[in-house]
Amino acid sequence: YPKEILPGIDMYLIMLCCAAISAIVVFRIAADKLGLGARLQNLCIFNAVGAIMIGYYSAVLFQAFYNIPKYGFKIDTQTGATFYGGLIGGALFFILIYFICGKFMFPNDKQHIKSFRTVSDIAAACIAVAHGFGRLGCLMVGCCHGSETDAWYGIYMSAIGKRLVHIQLYEAVFLFVLFAWFMYRVLKGKTYNLALYMSVYGAWRFFIEYARDDYRGYTFISFLTPSQLTAVLMIVGAAILFLLQRRSLKRSSTADDTGETV
Repeated sequence: YPKEILPGIDMYLIMLCCAAISAIVVFRIAADKLGLGARLQNLCIFNAVGAIMIGYYSAVLFQAFYNIPKYGFKIDTQTGATFYGGLIGGALFFILIYFICGKFMFPNDKQHIKSFRTVSDIAAACIAVAHGFGRLGCLMVGCCHGSETDAWYGIYMSAIGKRLVHIQLYEAVFLFVLFAWFMYRVLKGKTYNLALYMSVYGAWRFFIEYARDDYRGYTFISFLTPSQLTAVLMIVGAAILFLLQRRSLKRSSTADDTGETV
């Protein structure tokens, strides 16, 4: 349903708002359950609002680069946005502001550093639920679709004028399931969630790209789309993050055993 409900407001915009709100609500609930301090929570939430805004513009910028081979570089109301661009830009902004502000807010106890692993574990659940709503927005506006089909599982998308495989809905369901799994892990005190998100979603995105039938862009590797190449990099990054976090946990465990301050 790509039509406006009110002037300037359509279902895509509503789903984006749901995405942002759901991520913040999930963070607040999980942070309270895990006992994160109020000041640290406020830092994360205000930082997240900025990251969402920066992430959107980053998503549009990345899409503009994707579009260069077909349309040339231009940014306007028709440019679109890519999730990976938003994730990368938003995450970099969040991490930068988190550590800069945290240094001044927690100069003595370094609470922001000690709690960063917990924050990143919660962030995995927040990203998954927000992305799920975002994909529902894609379904409404008709982007990120699959191939044309006459099968029962196809959906007529008025913005395109064809009956298409609703890849967006499949991905939304996958992401909501992923969110539920991460939320369960967070509440059970399990870690490595961000690395798991990067690897599991990276693998999913790599293979679901083969079912997409919208314009995918090109890379210097002819048989990989930009999203597939990014997915590979995400999986590699997940492995590095896992090893770094595992090393950090071993150091913390050793420090506890020797009576050192962690």
